[in-house]
Amino acid sequence: MEKFGSYLVPVLISLILLFGFVKKVPLFDTFLDGAKEGLKSTVSIAPALIGLITAVSMLKASGALDIFTAAIRPVAAFLGLPPEVMPLTLLRPVSGSGSIAILDHIFSTCGPDSFAGRVASVMMGSTETTFYAVAVYFGAVGIKKTRHTIPAAVTADMASFLISALAVRLFFPAA
Repeated sequence: MEKFGSYLVPVLISLILLFGFVKKVPLFDTFLDGAKEGLKSTVSIAPALIGLITAVSMLKASGALDIFTAAIRPVAAFLGLPPEVMPLTLLRPVSGSGSIAILDHIFSTCGPDSFAGRVASVMMGSTETTFYAVAVYFGAVGIKKTRHTIPAAVTADMASFLISALAVRLFFPAA
């Protein structure tokens, strides 16, 4: 089965090329058009991404993330969330790579099979990098007013954060 996976991508690319030849599609010209569109999209979303990356870096480097985490720990304890996952709840809607770094830290300090590790895993799987996704996708198509998108997405993220601890307690009890 492992060998099958290594052949899948080359076979898929070959099928696409074969289909293009059969349909008499100018493959190289089509490829170049797609590359041009990709470059245009990259240029159009770059300012939003640069701003978002800068904001996340400043949040982490300034210590503000630690201050916010300490401020919401009592609420988290009341809601049954482990304190180790609080930085994840703050950073996950903003940064995928930052939240992966926090997940790695949780795994290295608490262990992946600990309550905090399991809750963090469920959080990572059930939430989205909301602000990153909005910046990229809305920026790519030129939408400036997000209307109800951000409140709805943040509400979904908050629900996922809260339910993750409950789900781990109910479905993945400690061994």
